[in-house]
Amino acid sequence: MKAVTMKLRTCVTICLALFVLSGLCLLPATDSSQLLSQEPAAKAPASGMKTVLDYGAKGDGQTDDTTAIQQMVDASLGSLRFPRGQYRLTKPIVIDLTKVGPTSISGDGTATILMEGAGPAFKFIGTHNGTASPKTFQPVVWEKERSPMVDGIEIVGKHPEAIGVQAIKTMQITITRLVVRKALHGIHLTERNRNVAIDDCHLYENEGVGIYLEKLNLHQVNISDSHISYNKQGGIVVRESEIRNIQIGNCDIEGNMGEKTPPTANILFDISQGSLREGAIFGCTIQHTNDAPNSANVRFIGNGPEDPRKVGNFAIADNSMSDVATNIHLQHARGITITGNTLWQAYEHNLLVEDCAHIVLGSNLMDRNPDYRAKTKDANVFKDCTDCTLNALNILATRGVPAGLILENCARMNITNCTIRRCQNGGILLQNVKQSRVSDCLITEGEKNFAIRVSGGQEIQITDNLVSGDIDVGPGTEVSNTMTVY
Repeated sequence: MKAVTMKLRTCVTICLALFVLSGLCLLPATDSSQLLSQEPAAKAPASGMKTVLDYGAKGDGQTDDTTAIQQMVDASLGSLRFPRGQYRLTKPIVIDLTKVGPTSISGDGTATILMEGAGPAFKFIGTHNGTASPKTFQPVVWEKERSPMVDGIEIVGKHPEAIGVQAIKTMQITITRLVVRKALHGIHLTERNRNVAIDDCHLYENEGVGIYLEKLNLHQVNISDSHISYNKQGGIVVRESEIRNIQIGNCDIEGNMGEKTPPTANILFDISQGSLREGAIFGCTIQHTNDAPNSANVRFIGNGPEDPRKVGNFAIADNSMSDVATNIHLQHARGITITGNTLWQAYEHNLLVEDCAHIVLGSNLMDRNPDYRAKTKDANVFKDCTDCTLNALNILATRGVPAGLILENCARMNITNCTIRRCQNGGILLQNVKQSRVSDCLITEGEKNFAIRVSGGQEIQITDNLVSGDIDVGPGTEVSNTMTVY
């Protein structure tokens, strides 16, 4: 009897299940999903989720979408979303933050902006005239201007003066996953900005500069994890600006010099007017192009010999640099630490340091790897410098220059714990140097050369070195505890 009862219950259960399922199949799809999930039906997006298409943009690569996109900005919706498509602009989209409030521009990597007019595709304008200190903020900055954002779009220049994104007097602008190519400049910061973050961007093959800081007062900018390459007038360039706290990290920066453009660099701080202090370049690969005029990977230019203090308090650390005329060029700088870098394939100089003071150069490798067969000189030169420390350098096989390490017209230079091997012509050359010291160095295997030569100068101490080759000095130099090997 129990078995029969159990069978009847099972049959009833199966029948009920089939009845429910057959009923669901007869319902519209939306009704059936409601029954199965117990969730309300999907609703139309709220006004904040509208896209530029809702304001009349076509994104077909043919229609001029400028007016439609500007109308959406002026409607103060906050979020400008770009679905997949090609959006033509014939003049800049102006985001006046005081008028329209907090604004972000975003896509998912599938939208392309074709900038067919002069100027920036997107121009952010704020009013912040204070510093980064909270005490200097006007209420309107937090209420309407803070943290404008650009994320996940591509901008392609279709005009000789097209620019990707420009920011003026903004606070906390954040630019991520942006691609700019074929424009004049990628990102242009000017006048005044505070707390800028640029991350995960591709600024590629532009006629001007990848990231251009021009006539700018700026404190706090972080540039990280980006690919900045093949921009003809420089990768990251600062000119005529007052900059504090600039961090450049974990980027690939290469080939940012044209064969017919004025001399520039992959990273150029031209502070012949203005000042730049407090920052770092770290963990980057920086390289190419050796056939551009006077090419450099990192170049700092200060105000001049009358005031050589306006660029400095800086660290250049843990980078890999190659394939230019000069890997690191410092001129009229003060207070820079250079450590942990690998430098090679420098057609003229690995290091060229001119009229600088308080430079610490430590634990860097200046290599000549046999796999790289370029005919490079790889010189390391200090001219007219004072109060510098050179420690734990590893210099290999300079060619066509007087020595592996050259100091000219310098004072109070401390050279210690360096390894200098197989350098053509000489190991260390001091010319008109005073109050300086060479100690605990290994200088060997040179070709027909001297180990250390002192020409002119005074009050120089050379001690505790192991060398092959002559130590050639004159009056005013003291030599002690040297071991000569062959």
